[in-house]
Amino acid sequence: MTITEVKFRRFINEGKLRAVVSLTFDGSFAVHDIKIVQGEERLFVAMPSRRDDNGVFRDIVHPIDSELRNEIEGEILSAYRMELDRQSAEQQDLS
Repeated sequence: MTITEVKFRRFINEGKLRAVVSLTFDGSFAVHDIKIVQGEERLFVAMPSRRDDNGVFRDIVHPIDSELRNEIEGEILSAYRMELDRQSAEQQDLS
């Protein structure tokens, strides 16, 4: 399974949430509402989740093994940093 697209749905400038992302795998399967979150020590990726009857958030979709989780997180965070650099360069061009 290959990530064929990382699409940014929204960027957030306040609080710990930094962006909301959609991923497309093999050009045919999409996962929406993946979050980029600023943790205490680093950015991390949070899978789509919902609150259960006990008020606990549970992932709706998630990778089964750490290898795929690391690959997904790496792709998303790399794309995020590239997009921030692009936006920064665009802002400098407008100045």
